[in-house]
Amino acid sequence: MPRIFNNIDLQLLPILRETLKVSYRADFCVGYFNLRGWQKIDDLIEQYVGSDGSCCRLLIGMQSLPSDEVHAAFTLGTGDGRIDNSAIVRLKKRMAAELRQQLTLGAPTNQDEAGLRRLSCQLKTKKLVIKLFLLHSLHAKLYLVHRNDPNTPCVGFLGSSNLTLPGLAKQGELNVDILDHDACKKLQKWFDDRWQDYGCVDISKELAEIIDESWAREELIPPYHIYLKIAYHLSHEAIAGLTEFRIPREFRNLFDFQKATVQLAARHVTRRGGVLVGDVVGLGKTLVGTALAKILQEDCFLETLIICPKNLVQMWQEYVDNYRLYAKVKILILW
Repeated sequence: MPRIFNNIDLQLLPILRETLKVSYRADFCVGYFNLRGWQKIDDLIEQYVGSDGSCCRLLIGMQSLPSDEVHAAFTLGTGDGRIDNSAIVRLKKRMAAELRQQLTLGAPTNQDEAGLRRLSCQLKTKKLVIKLFLLHSLHAKLYLVHRNDPNTPCVGFLGSSNLTLPGLAKQGELNVDILDHDACKKLQKWFDDRWQDYGCVDISKELAEIIDESWAREELIPPYHIYLKIAYHLSHEAIAGLTEFRIPREFRNLFDFQKATVQLAARHVTRRGGVLVGDVVGLGKTLVGTALAKILQEDCFLETLIICPKNLVQMWQEYVDNYRLYAKVKILILW
């Protein structure tokens, strides 16, 4: 009778690791692959030589968005089940974006950094080969482990666990082990057919490049390049603000630096919900704030609430009246 791995009474990860210890090749098919989750078994894949006969082949099913599934269900025509090159390129880019997004989640750790570098090295040495199955949605979860054992040369695990830490050891799953020779051969044929399909594309090189360009890269980034990156993004924000908002005609007498401040502040408010304008006394912060309120009034149909000390209420009320602001002036009470 097969054993049942539900990650409650019996976890899949420890048994999978024990099986991999005496293996020379493995074939995995999953619906989701977590870059950091690979660390739970990567040390056992390191023993492989790195050829077709001694590597881990990982097949990832491309998941469809709900909108894509609706489109496919109601589209005209039946199609021939093929996928064109433009669709392959588009889907590879989508998967690359998803993998990059994984690297931005959570705080980087030394352990994660070392694990991602090992993953990159295994991809480059072909100890691990990763392909995307693009022909249709593929949700299968299958682990086939080949061993130098005359009694059980192939052990399979079939069920619901993805190649993630929760899928292998934490969240409730349902998997069974497959020890029958005939069943393992049939599962191997099923995997090989998917692996060799036209709609199955290799992304090993792209994934290694993603890791090598991330915070886990081997080569340290020069501080000057970081400075240029920051300067680029700051200048990009400024340029976007200058082109996105126009200065109201009542404020044409502003100095150029004040106009730029107003336009950049307006971009921050509309994109991020707020902005803090700070400068030394006498450089026109009050006028800048008034111009900003005017832009938000005209372009975004917003009203302004001005909170200030009692001694500045009259000044602000004059600005409200002179520049025709939809604004209320409230006294700031300090306890």
